[in-house]
Amino acid sequence: MEKKFFNEPATYVGGLSINVTDLQQAIDFYQTVIGFQVLDKTERTARLSANGKTAMLTLEMPENVTEKERRTTGLYHFAILLPNRAALSSFLEHALKRGVQLGAADHEVSEALYLSDPDGNGIEVYSDRDSSGWNWNGDQVKMGTDPLDGDGLLAEEREVWSGLPEETILGHIHLHVANLKASETFYNQGLNFSVVTRYPGALFISTGDYHHHIGLNTWNGEGAKTPQPNRVGLNWFSLVFPNENSRTEAVNRLIEAQVKVKTYPEYSEVKDPAGNTIRLTL
Repeated sequence: MEKKFFNEPATYVGGLSINVTDLQQAIDFYQTVIGFQVLDKTERTARLSANGKTAMLTLEMPENVTEKERRTTGLYHFAILLPNRAALSSFLEHALKRGVQLGAADHEVSEALYLSDPDGNGIEVYSDRDSSGWNWNGDQVKMGTDPLDGDGLLAEEREVWSGLPEETILGHIHLHVANLKASETFYNQGLNFSVVTRYPGALFISTGDYHHHIGLNTWNGEGAKTPQPNRVGLNWFSLVFPNENSRTEAVNRLIEAQVKVKTYPEYSEVKDPAGNTIRLTL
């Protein structure tokens, strides 16, 4: 994991909040399967952390919560970036021992495992390859979806899994959107993200030459509707700006583009064209 992609001058994903139908069931899953620590909890919310200090994932159980709705915008998956390949190897062994149903892929820039929580919220757990080996063609980075060498990964020298390493961060988020062109304009012109890979029905965007901080796809259908607030799925995700000036500039660009911006003491909040809520933080 190279910290330059998650430090100034990059803008990157800091955390997210998702709805679940059974808070305790979700806590148990995220603690025992994924390896989060619980920072604090109430009757309807829990904040989870990898380092015991910073909240990465907030679980919420709204009043009258309903199951995940198909064919909507919102969360495709959120991606937990482990500090190195050895940690991913440890996680794979742990998940296999627990009988977790996994998907897997070699994306050339990274190696990834895929799973879902009990409510169907998508999760990726991955480690990056060194960026010196990424294949760039101009401003586009080559990413693939090849079979993962699971045996090779398991052969990596590693420690027994004991939870998420404290250096773990949220590497990226991948969203269902309603229209790729509108989404590209919003994230590019409003938030200064650059398209680094185009894929059928999808865009991958980043700052600072990362392979992607955000994925955007229309795989749930062009014009997919926004889910109801009490549905299982994404409530919000945060973008961490390098400084107040860069965040203010982004807010001003959004306002000029007639995007509604709500301002709170700790963050500003906007919705992308697909209705995904974003908190702009420092």
